[in-house]
Amino acid sequence: MSRIGIIGGSGLYDIEGLRVIKKEKVKTPFGDPSDEFTLGQYEDKEIIFLPRHDRAHKIMPSELNYRANIFGMKKLGVERIISLSACGSFKEELKPRDIVIVDQFVDRTNQARVSTFFGDGIVAHVAFGEPVCPELSLVLYDAAKKTGADVHKGGTYVNMEGPAFSTKAESLLYKSWGMDVIGMTNMPEARLSREAEICYSTVCFITDYDAWRQTGEVVTLEMIIGNLKKNVDNAKKLIKAAISMMGDERKCACKDALKGAIITRPEVISSDVKKRLKMIIGKYVK
Repeated sequence: MSRIGIIGGSGLYDIEGLRVIKKEKVKTPFGDPSDEFTLGQYEDKEIIFLPRHDRAHKIMPSELNYRANIFGMKKLGVERIISLSACGSFKEELKPRDIVIVDQFVDRTNQARVSTFFGDGIVAHVAFGEPVCPELSLVLYDAAKKTGADVHKGGTYVNMEGPAFSTKAESLLYKSWGMDVIGMTNMPEARLSREAEICYSTVCFITDYDAWRQTGEVVTLEMIIGNLKKNVDNAKKLIKAAISMMGDERKCACKDALKGAIITRPEVISSDVKKRLKMIIGKYVK
């Protein structure tokens, strides 16, 4: 049976109703993941949960070991990852406490986040025109509707650097581009999940209107934390509904994303690289 991975963002550090089987520290060739993985059972599904910033929220977005987190999920047999994230909104209709199932990303980081498993003598170029899994995203959208949440299907997520929030000039620029939401973590997760042939989809929980809104209201941590606490209940309801609706078989292209993507000739790839990336490339490179 395939496993479902859940990466919890700010404010979400556990899953209610999850029968915990064990907690496991996972070693990866890329170092330590953010925290222990919680392995559990929900209904008839096996769930792997990871708090993105550690349970004590002590890891900044630019400090996250994205490769270790996604590699750890792959090592534990995860085939789908649900990312739960707090985001700011660039549109009046995307209100605080609304949910957005985004389908695109724009990267505005300073490349502080390593977002590929490749390099060091091996090159691969995966298709990334559609960066989230359409099948998983549809399940999450339907699940959110089922819970009665105000949910929006589709949207573009700007991945900013952080940890400070946007300046007003930055916020107005992104709004003028037609962006929908802003966050600090999801682009590298999506890229790495695609390379690992894991389905990935982002659920954005709106906490604020970023800095563009001409109301004189300043985005504060207190405001965001307040809405975060309200969003946590919605997140838990959505997860329960989505898990119940999810089938075992994957029919999307995510499961074969690396097919034809590795350009480097197998005979020139070092044994060390092959060993390190066996979990990722073993289906294609012996």
